[in-house]
Parts: sequence; structure tokens; C-alpha cells
Amino acid sequence: MFIQVIQGKVADADRLRLCMDRWNEQLQPGATGYLGTTSGLCNDGTFIAMARFESEEAARRNSDRPEQGAWWAETEQCFDGPVTFMDCPEVTQWLGGGSDQAGFVQIMEGHTSDQRRMRELLSQGTDRIQQLRPEIIGGTLATYGDDGYVEAVYFTSEAEAREHEKLEIPDDLRSLFEEESELMGEVEFFDLHEPMLVSRR
Repeated sequence: MFIQVIQGKVADADRLRLCMDRWNEQLQPGATGYLGTTSGLCNDGTFIAMARFESEEAARRNSDRPEQGAWWAETEQCFDGPVTFMDCPEVTQWLGGGSDQAGFVQIMEGHTSDQRRMRELLSQGTDRIQQLRPEIIGGTLATYGDDGYVEAVYFTSEAEAREHEKLEIPDDLRSLFEEESELMGEVEFFDLHEPMLVSRR
């Protein structure tokens, strides 16, 4: 899997939503290798989209389509200032990956000293984490460059997420959480209170 992350400050949220709807209706059918998108608007006006493709080649084929270029020329006008793109060739899914049933998605961005170790830690303790935090219904870690990462965690609801995050971490998971926290470094959080979740029809 390959993920492209698109991010920027929004000037016209209503127009952006219309553009996203139009892409799903008109352009998605011709996007070979497209798997789905997790996107949403944060309280500070930041829009984030994580578009999933079968491969980097499939993502580039989509970007090269004339209709994609025309759509982006219009969509770009919905933003206030530059839009950043992060191409993530390494993707790790845990607890089955993302879920279109999620009522709340939290995205974390940062830089790590060891991308490989971060991916390893995600595969450890998942059964116990699911017991401890049943409202977590999946997650995706995407990495780019030498140290960049974008992680999305999918929850049944924001209320349940906030309630369970107060829980004390049990002894058998504490060392894992501490190492993961150290590897994640300084984290920037983006909360999608009303996530738009699309999977290939």
C-alpha cells in the first residue's frame, strides 16, 4: 500500500466538500489502484486527507490523469495558502487498519529516530491494547523520507476515546508505550471530529 497525505489551511470549507464529493462521484471510477481516503477538517481550519493506493505507481498514474489535474486546479482554490503533499511508500496497518465505521479519527504527525522500530512496536501487544481500549477499531502508520511519519487512529466515537485515554496503562504494556512515545518524539495532533471515510466501491 502507498499513502499520499494532503494538508493545508482551508478558506472555503463548503466548496472543498463539494469538490471532494465530485471526485468520489466522477473521478474515482477511473482511478485505477485507488483504495480509499480518510479526510476531515480540524478545528483550526486544517484539512487533512490520507489517500490510499495499491502502489506508488497507481498513485502517480492517477495524478497524471488530465481530469485529475483539472479537478485539483479548482480544489486548490479552496485553500488559504500552500498545500503540502507527503508521499508515504511504507504503510503498516494494525488492528485491521482503518475503518469506515469510525466516528472519530486522530492523526499524529512527527519525526522519529527509528521508523522500522515504530512499525515493529505496532505489531506487539495489539490483543491487549484491544482489550484495554475497545473503542480503538484500527490504525495506519505511514512513513516518508528518513524520519517522517503520519499515523491515523480510528475510534468508535470521540466521547469513548476521551474517556478511555484517562485509563492507567497496565504494567505489561507500560514499557511498550514508553518506548513508542520516545520514538514518536514531538507529536502534532489533528482531530477529525467528523471524518469523511471513503473506500473503493
